[in-house]
Formats: sequence, structure tokens, C-alpha cells
Amino acid sequence: MQLTPEAIQEFKRAFELDFPGQEISSEEAEAMGQRLILLFSVIYQPIPKNDHK
Repeated sequence: MQLTPEAIQEFKRAFELDFPGQEISSEEAEAMGQRLILLFSVIYQPIPKNDHK
């Protein structure tokens, strides 16, 4: 998945808010953002309906 330039800049701003004094490149921000999206796609799954009572 390709992130937009705006999404990359937003990720960089969020990173720098959480880690003051640390800067990351746009390439690093894009890679980290892609990994974050992948993580959410893996953990954010519907809970299976349990029909057993």
C-alpha cells in the first residue's frame, strides 16, 4: 500500500510529537506507517459469533 505524501508528513509530525528531538526521513515514516497499517489489518478482525450456549 502506498501512502500519500500528506499521510507521510502527518505520520512524521505524530512521530516527532511522541519522540521530541528525533527526526525520521520520509522513507522511514512511510515504512513505519505501512507497518502500522499492516498491524491494524491483522489485529482488527471481526469477533466470530459464538453460537454455542
